[in-house]
Amino acid sequence: MTQYLLSVHSSNADYDQPLELAQPRYEATEAFNQRIMAEGSWVFGGGLLKAEHAKTVDASGDAPLISDGPYAEVKEHLGGFWVIEAPDLDAALKLAGEASKACGAKVEVRPFEGGE
Repeated sequence: MTQYLLSVHSSNADYDQPLELAQPRYEATEAFNQRIMAEGSWVFGGGLLKAEHAKTVDASGDAPLISDGPYAEVKEHLGGFWVIEAPDLDAALKLAGEASKACGAKVEVRPFEGGE
């Protein structure tokens, strides 16, 4: 089986929603998580704090440079992710569609190197 990264793209507005509006997405995402765990597709996953909590480390020069925030100024950022195992890309895309529906956001699918 190939491992895939399913990455959730979010904006600050997603984080700023009142709990009563976000709760159905949280519950649907947890139900999706439980199902793919039971099916054996789950490897790892998690949600992330807002991008303002990020640090970027650049050690490509003589000394590491650490800066606040994500590398690029963007409207969307990585909000969470799953690492799954799937028999092929079609199966991974199907799970990504279910993940997107559950969390209410776009989900990018990428195989890990050496997986395909």
